[in-house]
Amino acid sequence: MADGMIVGIGLDLVETKRIASMIERWGSQFKDRIYTDAEQRYCDAKKNPNLSYAGRWAIKEAVSKAFGTGIGVSLSWLDIGVKNDKQSGAPSVVLSVKGQKFADSRGISSVMISLSHTHEHAIAQAIIQ
Repeated sequence: MADGMIVGIGLDLVETKRIASMIERWGSQFKDRIYTDAEQRYCDAKKNPNLSYAGRWAIKEAVSKAFGTGIGVSLSWLDIGVKNDKQSGAPSVVLSVKGQKFADSRGISSVMISLSHTHEHAIAQAIIQ
């Protein structure tokens, strides 16, 4: 595969209140299934954690769509992590060992993301090269 060649794109839009409702209903059982410990620490430290949880949900969905698999056997929720740059705050994707092996097997060299949200919605786009 040629360097820099785009091999997949993904987009996801989620309602913040949908994620807030799942967190309210299922609590840590839901969060532990979807979000890494580091993601939970990051989100819970925010003034409105539900915005950050919704953003991470959208990123995970967008990345799984860019891979062409969705969330499932090849990539689980926890295989796609999100971290923020300490200086700029920009989010980036961190794949688990399993996720990285899957990416390597498909010749993926990078995963780029973009995230935006309002109080009502979070939207994320992912491009894989």
